[in-house]
Amino acid sequence: MIKSFISDESGATAIEYGLIAGLVAVAIIAALTALGGSLETLFTGVSDTVSAAASS
Repeated sequence: MIKSFISDESGATAIEYGLIAGLVAVAIIAALTALGGSLETLFTGVSDTVSAAASS
C-alpha cells in the first residue's frame, strides 16, 4: 500500500500546472510593471488629443 502511494504520480501533473500558471502570472505582472510608465504616457497623450479635439 505504501509502495503504491509513493509511486502514484496523479497529483504531480496538477502541481506542475499550478506552478506553470504561477510563473506565467509573475511574468505578466513583471511585464505590466515594466511597461506601466510607457502605457501611462501613451494614454495621457491619447487623452490630451481627444480633449483638444473635443474643445475645438
